[in-house]
Amino acid sequence: MKALVTGASSGIGKHIAYYLASQNIDLILVARSKKEMEHIKKSVKVNVKILTLDLLKEENVYKLYEETKNDNIDILINNAGFGLFGTFAETDLNRELEMIDLNIKAYHILTKLFLCDFIKKDTGYILNVCSSAGFMAGPRLSTYYATKNYITKLTMAINEELRQAGSNVSISALCPGPVNTNFNKVAHGKFSIKEADPTYVAKYAIDKMFKRKMIIVPTLRMKLTLFLTRFAPYRFQLLIAYHIQGKKLGK
Repeated sequence: MKALVTGASSGIGKHIAYYLASQNIDLILVARSKKEMEHIKKSVKVNVKILTLDLLKEENVYKLYEETKNDNIDILINNAGFGLFGTFAETDLNRELEMIDLNIKAYHILTKLFLCDFIKKDTGYILNVCSSAGFMAGPRLSTYYATKNYITKLTMAINEELRQAGSNVSISALCPGPVNTNFNKVAHGKFSIKEADPTYVAKYAIDKMFKRKMIIVPTLRMKLTLFLTRFAPYRFQLLIAYHIQGKKLGK
């Protein structure tokens, strides 16, 4: 088998790449930073192809597909993305638009193009790395939450379309809570609750992906949190989220 992993140079993407390699799955790694991908290539025993691309640029997303569409890919891992802490009136508009381009547009394009190929073959797996934020609104992290809502709900809708069609293609949404990655540094904030181990999250995600689970939530704490939010009024959810993000900002 062969997997394409975006955002493969760090965080969950890097750990997913290592776990896939441990399962003897060949890799196509995509990120802006080549150094860490080279390190992964040297550390694993499978075939690894490296593509250095900035998926913030729409033309590079299409370029990625064109350069890999004939590589007989079995698994697409959409992972590249970032967040930005701060109130909506104060955060940088250009940075938010870049977030939308990466967190939504790149996912959407790659999911569409590879899904169509997988449907023709009637086989394949897509894992969209989303977030527990995909089920909530997030004051002080509003655009990030909104992007994850988009991808989570899109993934769920496609999953049902495939199920109704009796397709052998599977699509899943990975929805973890805080994970110990460099997300905080990029988003200019700090998680106020315990972060999950990215190695565990990666293994859990891939194992559940192969079992065709639609929504993948790695930790019991987050499973319980998401369950309880179903019964909480929106205003209460927003209040809790507002204060949680405030703690991340040191407020």
